[in-house]
Amino acid sequence: MSEFDLIERYFTRPAPSAALGVGDDAALVAVGAGKELAVSSDMLVCGTHFLADADPFLLGHKTLAVNLSDMAAMGAVPRWATLSLALPQADGPWLQRFSDGFFALADAHGVELVGGDTTRGPLNLCVTIMGEVPAGRALRRDGAQPDDDIWVSGTLGRAALGLAHLQGRLRLYDQVREDCLQALHQPMPRIALGLALRGIARSAIDISDGLYADLGHILQRSAVGAELEIAALPCVETGVEAERAQQCALGGGDDYELCFTAPAAARDTLTALAAQLDLNLTRIGKIRAGRGCVVRDAAGMEMKIEKAGYDHFA
Repeated sequence: MSEFDLIERYFTRPAPSAALGVGDDAALVAVGAGKELAVSSDMLVCGTHFLADADPFLLGHKTLAVNLSDMAAMGAVPRWATLSLALPQADGPWLQRFSDGFFALADAHGVELVGGDTTRGPLNLCVTIMGEVPAGRALRRDGAQPDDDIWVSGTLGRAALGLAHLQGRLRLYDQVREDCLQALHQPMPRIALGLALRGIARSAIDISDGLYADLGHILQRSAVGAELEIAALPCVETGVEAERAQQCALGGGDDYELCFTAPAAARDTLTALAAQLDLNLTRIGKIRAGRGCVVRDAAGMEMKIEKAGYDHFA
């Protein structure tokens, strides 16, 4: 199978909203008046972001999901994507499963694949995603203000616990195991939440490298500090030691939930939004003047944080 046969068979589909899709030197997309284009890229590398025996359908889903999560964090409507693949070989059944998983999620969010690249090499998957947001309405990292509440969506730490289970560092059982493995392999990007937070949240970020580390990006960009309550973190509760669950929630990574800040006056609005979306939104702390992030235990004492989050080069 040639490179061009591979592209034609598995990744060429109509892209009706693009002026020009797969097949030329570049894609052409038109952005409507009064809109801004949000663009982000994420790379998944075998052995770093996923195991070599990962189910290709779930891997196709996750390859796009981690990029959709960036669009959610910006409050952008995802529209177009490019996909670049380094493949050890042109394995037809693997490619079929991978593309099925990728396009199932793409179709669910109205995303069109408009281009990319393929080459032979160690398995490496890279997506560039593009989305639209009304001019001046994007969620950003630099808007947090003192006395803002800090919120997170969903349950944190599940993916990290799922990975620890696969690596034999702990044992999970029954429904907890299935829930954590699903969170690891098939994260659900919070697109609807991101769109709903426009005009409510003052800052936002998706949690990919761990809550503590990613919140730190908001604090740095906004030139503020924060206090978190460890007991407030929405953790896995059943069948997992509480301290381990809290550690994974704080620094485990791969959650792809949203962390955002909002004024205290928005609490009722956010409670109603959580019910509307059928999604847990949890208030976990406060933005403060100054710098740095203090995490307090149940007694109000400052905790020493040893693992801040994932860093590829640490």
